[in-house]
Parts: sequence; structure tokens; C-alpha cells
Amino acid sequence: MNKSDQHTFHIPVMGLGFTIDTPIKVARFGISSVISIIEDELVEQMRKHHSQQTGEEYIAIKNDDEDHRARRITAYLDLVNRIVNQQIENLKSLPFEAGNDLVKYFELLPDDSPVKELYLKMLNENDVQAKIAYQKQLREKIKPGSIDVNVMAKVDKVNYDKEGQALPLGFSDALSSFRGFANSELNSCVVLSAGYNPRLYSYIENFPDFFPDANGNLKKRIILKVSDYRSALIQGRLFAKKGLWISEYRIESGLNCGGHAFATDGLLMGPILEEFKNKKLEFSEELFVLCNNSLAAKDHKTFENKPELKVTVQGGIGTANENKFLLEYYGVSSTGWGSPFLLVPEATNVDDQTLQELVSAKKDDYFMSHASPLGIPFNNFRKSTSEIQRKMRVEKGRPGSPCYKKFLAFDTEFTTLPICTASREYQNLKIKQLQEKNLPADIYDQEFNAIIEKDCLCEGLGVTALINNHLPLDHKLNAVTICPGPNLAYFSNVFSLKQMVDHIYGRINILNNLKRPNMFVNELSLYVDYLKNEIINNIHITIENKNKQVTSFKNNLLNGIEYYKELAPKLIHETEEYLAQFKHELDSFELILAAI
Repeated sequence: MNKSDQHTFHIPVMGLGFTIDTPIKVARFGISSVISIIEDELVEQMRKHHSQQTGEEYIAIKNDDEDHRARRITAYLDLVNRIVNQQIENLKSLPFEAGNDLVKYFELLPDDSPVKELYLKMLNENDVQAKIAYQKQLREKIKPGSIDVNVMAKVDKVNYDKEGQALPLGFSDALSSFRGFANSELNSCVVLSAGYNPRLYSYIENFPDFFPDANGNLKKRIILKVSDYRSALIQGRLFAKKGLWISEYRIESGLNCGGHAFATDGLLMGPILEEFKNKKLEFSEELFVLCNNSLAAKDHKTFENKPELKVTVQGGIGTANENKFLLEYYGVSSTGWGSPFLLVPEATNVDDQTLQELVSAKKDDYFMSHASPLGIPFNNFRKSTSEIQRKMRVEKGRPGSPCYKKFLAFDTEFTTLPICTASREYQNLKIKQLQEKNLPADIYDQEFNAIIEKDCLCEGLGVTALINNHLPLDHKLNAVTICPGPNLAYFSNVFSLKQMVDHIYGRINILNNLKRPNMFVNELSLYVDYLKNEIINNIHITIENKNKQVTSFKNNLLNGIEYYKELAPKLIHETEEYLAQFKHELDSFELILAAI
């Protein structure tokens, strides 16, 4: 079934459990969203739950079953696909009556959508036969949102059998997750995020759905999450040389986002988008030739026409005007709205306690942490139950988490088999090592805090889906980790799906009263703070190297500020007062950087 492109926004992946069944909630309204498939135990629990909800037979895929990880993922994705397709058939059979899902489908569409215009024409039609004809046309135009999945490329731990022998590489975490998607019935996309993994990239060549069929179409497509144009070009070429076409380059703000934060070297979102805008045509032409040559060399069907290449953007978008500007000026195909949807129970899984904490949160409750065992900065929430639990364990003299799932177990400093730096085992060993150094108190405290800051993400990022659906908790652990972007500070209520979509399209405004700078200024502010912290925290780096890094980072930020000053007149949807404040804030950050 062809997927809907009638909406101009998508819901990105969030955590492990927050969007794990979001397509079941929103795809029937034409809204695309992304499922995390890295945690196969959670996937299996949700398959059992939704099988029972729909009356389908559920046959468990157990831990000791062959290739259980990939098979669980395939089975769940196929179930989600069946559920959404049935929802679409049910929706099409409904009458056009106020309040039902059929009417809701069309009411949610953006006002400039041709389908929305046809819907409004139908409503205003007085002739009965003409009205029925319009309704028939409208039903034919209903399409589900895409059921996309996310694979974190670097979360690719090697797995072991019961005897402690390493399994073949195809059974590593990322590859088996990918295989689960590749073997599914879905006609959708896989989002590859969190870095470059040559083993995974080469593995994709094993699956025919990623190559053009007899008609030149791709059943399964690749979305590459990138931080800048250079990264996109390098990786796009790598894939093209394998005969693999990247259908979408998903640009995410380095710091103004949720989850893990992959900071650039001071390159800001505006200049990055400008480069994509100016070079997209030559970029796509080069990759098209390279990809077709590779396909021909491998005796694959080639593309007769250049396939679609989308550029999308996400991270920190908060107003309809910002959304419209990104679509119109940069020509992006879609915008990603993540963290605000955590306040929409119709779309995501957030347990009641965490939801209420988010609603009442202050700006300072959202902070950048080093909680992730991956060693990558991680957006965190001070009032989360996992952060409270982490501190309580430290106070009781038992820092660290029990480690059952081991998805982030990569450290071999103390053990032969890798363990996780958030685990109790690792932190006890590391603290013992630290105590033996006899360091001055201030340095000891600094290093001690760096050890105990690491927290379990495997359990915490998924448990909310279990709590929300009243499912048994893994190992009786119920502390929720949530990782919203700082942009969520400007939203302070529980919203319906319609309210959030209406906000995105400018039909209503649901922001709180907190003064909110432009998204570009918010990102700039985060980068200035990041630079200050890097200078403070990296005092051990030689002066020569440190000055070189700081100068490069600082110059990129200053160039970004100049770019935004030139861009200001093009923010045509904003008021004069808004633009004056925008320029004032840019001048202020320019002065701050001059002092560094």
C-alpha cells in the first residue's frame, strides 16, 4: 500500500518504548512515525499485547529459539502492518459524520493540501449526487502514514551462545535488528542513525527489497540521519557504490534535539540546510550516476529515472512559522516533531507520573548529561524516576544498575566479556580503582561523579510502554528514563492529537508563556554553552590542540551568526518586533563568543 505524503511532518523515534506502537495510534491518519527495534524483548512483549488486543493468535518466540531477535522484530512489524491496514479499511467504510476517524483524517490535514481542499469542497456541496461523488474520491485518497523503523548503527554488540562462544557477526545487535526489518512485509523506510557502521552498510546488500524491482521501485528504502552536508555526501557515495540509494537525508540538530546529542564542530542548522538547498541537485545527480553504474556492474535492475531524494529536518522546531519557513525557504520535504508529542497520549507512550512531571517542568529540568553508557552527551530530565533512582542508589552506597539486557555492554577494562559502564559491576570496580589513586578531594569527587552519572537506558527507555499498557515489568524495574529535547520547556499541558497537529499547521497556538527565542537562536545558545563546557572540561588537552579546536568551533559559530543576520529579512512570517529581538540575540551571542 502506498504511504501518505499528505502531511508535511513526521514523528521521529523516541527512546525505546515511547514510539514503539505509535503507528498503530497515528498511521491511519496519514501520519508517519518511527519505531525503535533495537530492544527485541520489548518488541516481543508489545507483539503479545497487540495480538491479544486484536484477537490474533500469539505464538511466543523464545530466547533460545534460533535467530529469535530478528524473528521477533519481523513478527511484530508484520503485526503492526496488518493492524494499520485493517484500520484503514475500517476507516474507509465509515460515514462522513462529525467526530469519527474518517472525518478526523481530513480535518488533520494541512489547509493547503489538495486533499483537504477537496474535503472542504465536499462539505460545501449541496447537490447530493455531487457530494457522494466527492466522498468516493476522498475515500480513494486515504493512505496510511509510513511505518518506519530506527536502527542505531553503533549499537552493534557481538552476542554469545550459552557456552560463551561468539555468535556469527550476522547475529550482532544492529545486523539482526536490520534483518528483522528487511524480512518484514513492510513497504517503508529504515532510519540509520548514531554513526557509521561499515559492517552494517555492507550487510544491506544481502536484501533484494533495497534494490529496484522490475519497475524501478524500492519496496524498502533507507533514511540516513546526518549532521551536515559533508557527512551526507561521504556516506551517500559509500551506499551508491554498493548500488544502494538513500531515499532521504534526515538532518537533525546537533544539540537542540532529544535523546543522544551528536554535536557538530560548531556548524549550525541554518548554514547546514542552506548548503543542502544549494547543492541538492548536483548531489543527487552525482549519486544517481554512481548508483546506476554500481547496479549495472552487479547485474541488478537500474533506475530508468532518478528516484526521489528527500531532505528533511528535525530538532527544536516549536512554532508554525518556523515549520513553514523550513518547508518554504529550504524546500525540505518534511519536518520532524519529536519531544512535543511526548505530551500527546494519543500518539506516544508516557506513563501518567512522568507525563505530569513533564507538564509541570521548568526550563532547568531539561539538561545535557553524560548518563549514556555510549559516552555520547544525552538529553536528560531531572524529575524522571530513573534519575531519582540513580541518586538514591548512590546515597545507599550501591551505585549502578543491575544489567540484564546488555545492549550497551561494550567495556572490557576489567572483564573479558564486555560489561556496561552503567552496571553495578562496572561502577564498583571503577570506584575501587579510583580509591586506590589517593587523589585530592576535588579531583576525586569529579571523577567519582563521572562514574556514577552513567545510568541504565535499556530498561529505563522502554519501561514506560509496559507501564502504560499494564504489562508485566522486566525484573520488576519500573524507573522511567525520558530524554526530551530542551524545546519541550515551551509546552506545558497534555494535548490531543488534533491540538498538536493544529499547532504545527498554525491553526492554534499551544505554547506556554515562557519567552521562546527562534529555534536557530535556541540552538546557537546550546552550542555556546557546549563550547564553554568543553573548554572547562578539557583542560588536560595541550594548549596547542585546545586552541585549534576552540578556534575552529568558535569561527563556525561566528559564521553561523553572520548567516542568520543575512537570513533575517527572509523570515517573512515573523513580526518586526520578533525580527528585532532575533537580531539583538545574535549580537549578544557574538559578544559572548568574542570574549572566549
